[in-house]
Amino acid sequence: MAATVVRYLRSVGSPTSASAQREPESVDALPRPDLRAVGADERAPVSPAEFRAVLGNFASGVTVITAPPGEDEEGPAGFACQSFASLSLDPPLVTFMVARTSTTWPRIARAGVFCVNILGAEQGELCRSFAVSGADKFAGVSHTPAPVTGSPQLDAVPAWIDCRIQAVHTGGDHLIVVGRVVAMGAAGEGEPLLFHKGRFGRLAD
Repeated sequence: MAATVVRYLRSVGSPTSASAQREPESVDALPRPDLRAVGADERAPVSPAEFRAVLGNFASGVTVITAPPGEDEEGPAGFACQSFASLSLDPPLVTFMVARTSTTWPRIARAGVFCVNILGAEQGELCRSFAVSGADKFAGVSHTPAPVTGSPQLDAVPAWIDCRIQAVHTGGDHLIVVGRVVAMGAAGEGEPLLFHKGRFGRLAD
């Protein structure tokens, strides 16, 4: 991919050179047991179906979150993620949300690192392949190691963000993962893949 790597991280104090190459530390995949329960007073007076229908009006981009394989794992980990956002400029932080029932998240937590692959308008099928459970999600998918963490950087994506896990917070039936950006790049062209009301879409003129 003819990507233009963004080097501003050094100017804002992101770890570089030897400090950036240190071994990643795993994080707890799940919160403490006393934080996992949702009290009766926390339940909203709306049905899950209504919640999804209303929130589906918010259009978002689509990403694939990836991580390198662990010592006893045959291949890398990855899953399709709609709930991704930038969080902080100084220091450079991003965040994504993942369901507590995810079978992929514990593998990412053990790795301690991840790469956000921002998908383009023509990559709907790629997204679907990472949205399934129990399959080899990387079968036939070309990728290279991200420069700092070694997480899979998928070929032909418009942009990618290489991160180390900085914090994990609880959020109802999901976890809020905060990542410290250590490298990133963008092709500088192409339209984003959008998700709206349960369907993929793209920008119109």
